[in-house]
Amino acid sequence: MTTDVLLEESLRGGQMWSRVLRRGQRLRLTDVEGGACVPALLFNADQSLERYNMPDTLKAQHIARLTQGNALYSDMGRVLCAVVEDTCGWHDTISGFGDAAQALAKYGEGDYQTLRNERIRNSRDNFLVELGKYGLTVRDLSASVNFFVKLRAGEDGALEWVSGNSRAGAFVELESEMNTLLVLTNTPHPLDPADRYAPKPVRLSLFAGSAGARSAACRSACAENERGFSLTESYFL
Repeated sequence: MTTDVLLEESLRGGQMWSRVLRRGQRLRLTDVEGGACVPALLFNADQSLERYNMPDTLKAQHIARLTQGNALYSDMGRVLCAVVEDTCGWHDTISGFGDAAQALAKYGEGDYQTLRNERIRNSRDNFLVELGKYGLTVRDLSASVNFFVKLRAGEDGALEWVSGNSRAGAFVELESEMNTLLVLTNTPHPLDPADRYAPKPVRLSLFAGSAGARSAACRSACAENERGFSLTESYFL
């Protein structure tokens, strides 16, 4: 652990979390036991109409997943965060997240009155709770990044779950290139074949830093990233 750590927290199974990552701060998500799934939404914290754009992120970098060296673009062509370190190797960008109907069909009834703090939660409802803290609503739901998840497209185009993508101790570290509102939920992916509700714990570690300090490899990965980082820097002039 480096000496610039600002905060460490646990993200329990079923828990939601949000924070404004200040420009230059880094957040490390660590899969404690292996097999975690953490859907995420990202917004410009200074102007929430600007948010993570999945199509632009993928087409600009000619990718279908996120890993070290990739940037997460906003719908204004700016870089919200850069993936500066990743020992997992694959984070899903294309499949979305689950809702209450899917959770009910898969796990059965699991309300608070019956299970208390062990109740069954879903990504959509958790996102809405966290978004409400910032004046955002259901209309602000959009494509998510699903950290620690890998899917494979079959010959017919159907997405298939890939087991064992993330092992115990695997982590991904994001450097915030803007003041970025990051919203997380530790809830199962709808394509996870496990029929028991048991989301795995994740550790969150926040570090101080300066924008661009560790994202040089990401910036130079392709010409579009050079333009994206330059556009982001001009935003703060």
